[in-house]
Amino acid sequence: MHQAALDEERNLRTAADRVFEALQDAIVRGELKPGARVGETDLALRFGTSRGPLREALRRLESRHLVERTPHVGIRIASLEQHALIELYFLREALEGMAARLAATHMTASEIEGIRALLAAHEEDEALKADTAYFQREGDLDFHYRIIHGSHNGALIELLVGELYHRIRMYRYQFSAYANRPQRAFREHQRIVEALEARDGDLAEMLMRRHISSARQNIENHLKESP
Repeated sequence: MHQAALDEERNLRTAADRVFEALQDAIVRGELKPGARVGETDLALRFGTSRGPLREALRRLESRHLVERTPHVGIRIASLEQHALIELYFLREALEGMAARLAATHMTASEIEGIRALLAAHEEDEALKADTAYFQREGDLDFHYRIIHGSHNGALIELLVGELYHRIRMYRYQFSAYANRPQRAFREHQRIVEALEARDGDLAEMLMRRHISSARQNIENHLKESP
């Protein structure tokens, strides 16, 4: 009986993991739009799951600030007001620029080699080759995440990889498809790695700030063109 209960709990966790990953990808890719209201029944049908694993997945997404649940109202995909999004990018420009400067000094040779290998893997992505999207999975598969951790500065890591990381990642992806941005962003990543390899903190910071500033301007231009 005890073993059966353990097996049931393990199966629930496995199902919740699967639904969580599928839901998170749908949110990050914009298949579930920021601000959209969604229902548990529709989500359960869409992702082929029962209420138990779905609710566990939603709880985890809520902790990452990707969904918002309001009693008697329902579930809404998280969103940021336009001015808040732009402000966030100004903050990223300053803090990730600092992270790149520190990374040029503190990253080990193997860490830099790891980022170079990561970009080589990114380069094989079909959407990037077609210049339609630049999708990076979270954590160690994310270029910016690697740079932030490469700063070896605990306070900076907490600021940049804390509660807003997953929402920033969502907007990074969704706006990357505009104005031929995917290939440009990838080339900018390559230049930043070259600065890290040269241990040039000034250049690494300048390139990172320019990279994020360009992304911000891309967002601003798109928002101006949107109805």
